[in-house]
Amino acid sequence: MALTDTAIRQAKATGTAYTLGDLDGLSLAVSPQGGKSWHFRYYWMGRQKRMSLGTYPEVALREARQARDGARALLARGTNPHTHRKQKRQAVLLASENTFESVFHAWIEHHGREIKTGTHAKILRTFTKDVLPFLGKHSIHEIRRPDLLEVIGKIERRGALALAGQVRGRLNQLYRFALVKVPGLETNYASDLDVVAVPRPPIRHNPFLRLAELPELLKTLREYAGAEQTRQALRLLLLTGVRTGELRQATSEQFDLERGLWIIPPENVKQLQHKAHQSDIPPYLVPLSTQAMSIVRELRQAATPSQRYLLRNERNPGKCISPGTLNAALRRMGYHARLTGHGLRGTLSTALNEIGYPPAWIEAQLSHSDPNQVRGAYNHAEYVEQRRRMMQDWADRLDLCEQGRVEEASRHLGVLESIPERPAMLERAPQPFVQAAAY
Repeated sequence: MALTDTAIRQAKATGTAYTLGDLDGLSLAVSPQGGKSWHFRYYWMGRQKRMSLGTYPEVALREARQARDGARALLARGTNPHTHRKQKRQAVLLASENTFESVFHAWIEHHGREIKTGTHAKILRTFTKDVLPFLGKHSIHEIRRPDLLEVIGKIERRGALALAGQVRGRLNQLYRFALVKVPGLETNYASDLDVVAVPRPPIRHNPFLRLAELPELLKTLREYAGAEQTRQALRLLLLTGVRTGELRQATSEQFDLERGLWIIPPENVKQLQHKAHQSDIPPYLVPLSTQAMSIVRELRQAATPSQRYLLRNERNPGKCISPGTLNAALRRMGYHARLTGHGLRGTLSTALNEIGYPPAWIEAQLSHSDPNQVRGAYNHAEYVEQRRRMMQDWADRLDLCEQGRVEEASRHLGVLESIPERPAMLERAPQPFVQAAAY
């Protein structure tokens, strides 16, 4: 016989536990003290089971019957309702523990062991600004692909298409990590987000100047009214061809002026960073012209006691100049869209190739990867003496350009003196470079 609300309210304590039955396995258990609780009895794999559906009056008769019907529907599909409820409760618990923000911090901590500090800091800044404010408090179990697309869409709508691409890649890495580390997460909703990405415009490589344009640049640089160390830094880039990051991170100790060498640690070189943990990877050796060494001496003399880097940050002398300093100076000089700090490498490379220097020397000077994987780890320590001769000639040609003698500065090389095309490998330890003559 089916229970009624009246019968339930009138059920009193008798000092002995008893049960009032309803239909289809639902019953109301009354404790000796009068407490009332709902139970559902069912058979699973030939054995009778019982599961609680809550207490009365918190769960009314109608709600208890709905819960029973839900359990019966699970049984009809071959699912144990008690096990199903436990799994749902566990999922709720996991959802509260695994917010997107907590998973992100676990991923970035793990990921940080294999990436350089600058990249680690950039990822933190990007996610703190563009991702965590929108997804951080949500459980990673609740987030779906449209949620990720909306976050990326906000970045795309402000025109930061390159950054949007980076965020898509980082999200995919984060979800791959989460699939292994987060219990119950089964789908990588960050995969294939690039399929609907806003197309990026054609890549514009860093603009550079041809040799005939250098007199104007050198004149403008000489008259530059900004910080003296910025002016000297741009000249040093043009004289050496190093990357702007390698110059920014340069310390005074890296320069051995007695031997005319700039010795850049592998961890500071883009092409060597993935190998920097290997103890036998030599540094990147940059031969210095007399003009380049003169600039280094001037920068050293202008250094302050608290200064760590050759080019100090004016607001915080313990840090190096900011990434945008050199490009900002070029823009102020009138070279917006005409030249960048990285473009000075292209200027040097183009000029030296046109002058007639061997491409292998130029590539080694620019610390480009060698396609030969066997020797690729060591080419940064090769051709040191040949490159010394080349870079001194380049510096002298720049002096000619500054004097307006462009034709003389552009003169093509004759037959090079007899120098082996590929000398023997340089000693790697303890001195991974050849002895250079002092200037």
